[in-house]
Amino acid sequence: MSAPVVAWIPSSTRRDELGVASGSEGRSRIERTLPENIILVDEPRRDVRFAVPQWGIEFDPAQLPNLEVVQVRSAGVDWIVDKVPAHVTLCGARGTRDRAMAEWVVAALLADLKGVRPFAEAQAARRWKRLDIGDLANMKVLILGFGASGREARQLLEPFGTEVRGVARRKHLDNYTLDDLPALLPWADALVNLLPLTDATRHIVDADTLALLPDGALYINVGRGPTTDTDALLAELQAGRLRAVLDVVEPEPLPEDHPLWEAPGVLLSPHVAGDTASSDRAAWDLVAEQLRRFAAGEPLLNVVADGY
Repeated sequence: MSAPVVAWIPSSTRRDELGVASGSEGRSRIERTLPENIILVDEPRRDVRFAVPQWGIEFDPAQLPNLEVVQVRSAGVDWIVDKVPAHVTLCGARGTRDRAMAEWVVAALLADLKGVRPFAEAQAARRWKRLDIGDLANMKVLILGFGASGREARQLLEPFGTEVRGVARRKHLDNYTLDDLPALLPWADALVNLLPLTDATRHIVDADTLALLPDGALYINVGRGPTTDTDALLAELQAGRLRAVLDVVEPEPLPEDHPLWEAPGVLLSPHVAGDTASSDRAAWDLVAEQLRRFAAGEPLLNVVADGY
């Protein structure tokens, strides 16, 4: 048997939610699927070679001088990429949360079309108030960041008769590129943002981009908050020209006094779109597979390059 691989999975007060069992030895439930030469530890140690950091828990590579691999359970790596030393391989969890993200996009579209916020406000005020509602049939949806999650969303929307167009960095058979975006925005009834956060995407949805959307359009952000210029979005919302459903915002968490809370025509959720039970299981399955590959000297999956 090869030499042991020590892997650090940090302790957390939300162990069950994170997919970690709280057994007597504090072991991750994925240990049952791992080779015997993999040792899981709850705290940073000098002999750790493989780490699975968690957002919100301190990650200090200086405590891990023998670190070789960082595997995260999130598709996005913007929160940790700058902390990973150049000699350490960073891997994301691309593919584990695509279905959850796509379902949230469909839910966001339906919530807006079916008047969830105004009906809830009317209920809270005990007003029996009729409102016009819409449907997905013949709706034109433009997806910015047309990767696996975007294609999954298109697949879910097609049975409703929704017309979907996607924009990605590179041209493939079924998508447009960023050069096409200005011409596509006036076409869209809804713009869905699924972009990761990189230097190139920061505030890419700015005042000029939003201004090209038609009056009454819906903006959905389920990618990363800083890809959107919040002040520009607020101006459109407060003017009543656009509506929004946002799972991610800038800043996060949103301060209690932030004007987005009270902006007209907006629905907010606290960055939870991809955090379903099935996606969490898939992310832990990926961790287990990556640990097996690392211990066996096999190529790793989802190696991050250029911030993706």
